[in-house]
Amino acid sequence: MDETTTSRGPSSAGGGGRRSGGRAGRQAARAAAAMAASSGDAFLTRSLKPFDIVSEEGLALLEHNADTILETVGIDFKGYPTALELLAGAGADVDGERVRFPRGLARSLVTATAPRVYTQHARNPARSVQIGGDATVFAPNYGSPFVHDLEGGRRYATLEDFENFVKLSYLAPAMHHSGGTVCEPVDVAVNKRHLDMVYAHLRWSDKPFMGSVTAGERAADSVELARIAFGGDLGDRTAITSLINASSPLSWDATMLAAAEVYARANQACLITPFILAGAMAPVTTAGVAAQTLAEALAGMAFVQLVRPGAPVIMGSFASSMSMQTGAPTFGTPEPALVLYTVASLARRLGVPFRSGGALTASKIPDAQAAYESAATLIPTLMGGVNFVLHAAGWLEGGLTVGYEKFVLDVDQLGMMEVFAKGVDLSPNAQAVEAIVENGPGQHFLGTAHTLANFETAFYRSTTADNASYEQWAEEGSLDAAQRAARQWREQLAGYEPPPIDDAVDAELRDYIERRKASMPDEIG
Repeated sequence: MDETTTSRGPSSAGGGGRRSGGRAGRQAARAAAAMAASSGDAFLTRSLKPFDIVSEEGLALLEHNADTILETVGIDFKGYPTALELLAGAGADVDGERVRFPRGLARSLVTATAPRVYTQHARNPARSVQIGGDATVFAPNYGSPFVHDLEGGRRYATLEDFENFVKLSYLAPAMHHSGGTVCEPVDVAVNKRHLDMVYAHLRWSDKPFMGSVTAGERAADSVELARIAFGGDLGDRTAITSLINASSPLSWDATMLAAAEVYARANQACLITPFILAGAMAPVTTAGVAAQTLAEALAGMAFVQLVRPGAPVIMGSFASSMSMQTGAPTFGTPEPALVLYTVASLARRLGVPFRSGGALTASKIPDAQAAYESAATLIPTLMGGVNFVLHAAGWLEGGLTVGYEKFVLDVDQLGMMEVFAKGVDLSPNAQAVEAIVENGPGQHFLGTAHTLANFETAFYRSTTADNASYEQWAEEGSLDAAQRAARQWREQLAGYEPPPIDDAVDAELRDYIERRKASMPDEIG
C-alpha cells in the first residue's frame, strides 16, 4: 500500500450490447471531445486560488505546536547513524536515536535551501512537469498488491498488470505522471522487481516517474537507470520524484532514510510523507494530526537538506480517519478533507510543494461508494491547491487493490477537474457579448455562428458517462459505468503504441537490468 493480468486484450467484458455504428460513433466522439476538453498539457496550471479554511492565527498556532513536538518529544531516526551525525552537526540534540530540534531549527533548515518550485524532467522533454506553485500534477495509484477487473475479479498483481497500468497512464491526457509502484508485481522476486518496474516506466511511457524506495541500493538502481535513459548523464537534472514515508508516529526508519539519502545526493526529489491513520498513529483531532504531520515532515525534509542543500522536497500528507468500531481505515469522510486543507496551507507558508489527496475509497469494487468517496477526496485535493496528487486514479479497498475500471472512471474525473481548475475564461470570445447582441430576445443560440465556432470544445464530454435516452441505452446493452469502463480500457490497450526510444539506450537499460539480476539470488517475500 501507500505508503511503501495477464493482458486481456480487446475482448468484451462485463455485459454485451450491440456494436452498432451509432454507439461506436458516439463513443469515439466522446473520447475525442474529452481529449480536446482535457488540455493534454504536461501538467495542470490552476487559475483558482487555493481554498484556506484556517486563519493565519490558527496556522501560526499549529506551527508552534509542531515546534513544541520537535523540541520536547523529538523524532526517532532509527538505525541510521548518518542521519544522527548530520542532525547533531546542525545543532539538534541527539540522545541515542531520539533527535530533538531546538525551536525553529527544522524549519530554518528547510526554508534556507529547499526549492519552492522545481521541474521534474521527463524522457520526453515535452512531458516535463512543474512541481509547486500554481501547478498540479496527477499521478496514478501506488503500492497495491492486488488488482481488480470485472472479468477476473480480485487477484494478485503481475508484471503484466504493472505494464498495463503504465500504458494506460501514458495514454491518459489528464494523467501527467507515470507514477511509481502502481501495483506490486508479485510474480517477480521482491529484490529484483524494482528493476522491471523502473524499466516499464522508462520504456512504455515517456512521462515522469517515481523510483524504488524499498532499499538504498534499489534507489541507486533507479538513479542509474534514469541516467542511462536520459542519455548517459542526468547533469543534476531532477528526473525522479520518489515517495519517502515516515513511520508514524514520530519516527523515521533506516530503509526510508537510506533511499532518501541516495536520491538527495543525486539531486532527485523526495516526497516526504507522514502516513497517518488518525486515532491509531496520531490523535483523533484535525489539529492534532496537522501538527504531528508538520513535525514529522519538517524532520524528514531537514535531513534531506542536510544531505544536499537545495535537493527538491515535497511536503506530503496522507491522513485517513478510521472506524472507531472496527479499526478499519475510512475514506471520503470530512475529517481527512479538513486535514488536507490545513496541511496544504502549512506547506504554502513553509514555501515547499505539497502532496496529498487522490481518488480514495474503501470500496472493493467500482460502485457508488467508490464514486462518492473518491469525489469527496478529489474535490478538496483540487480546491486545496495540492501540487502532487498520488493515487489520482485506480485506488480501491483502502489501497490494497488497484482497479482497471476504477482507473478509467477516475481518469475521466481528472479531465473534468482540469477544466474546472482553469476557472472562468474572460477572453472576448468567452464574453460572447457580440453573439448575445446579434441573436436578440426569444431566439435560441443553437445555430449561431458563435455556437458553431465553439461547440466542439465548449463543454467537457465524459468518456464513460451515458447521456443517451433510456431506449438507446437499452438497445446498446444496458451497460453501467463500470461495464463501459471495462470496454474502454481493453480497447485502449489493444490500440496502444509505445513512445519511441533509442535502440542503443534500450539495449543499455536491458543490459544493466540483466547484470544486476544476475548478481543476486532471488528473494521471496
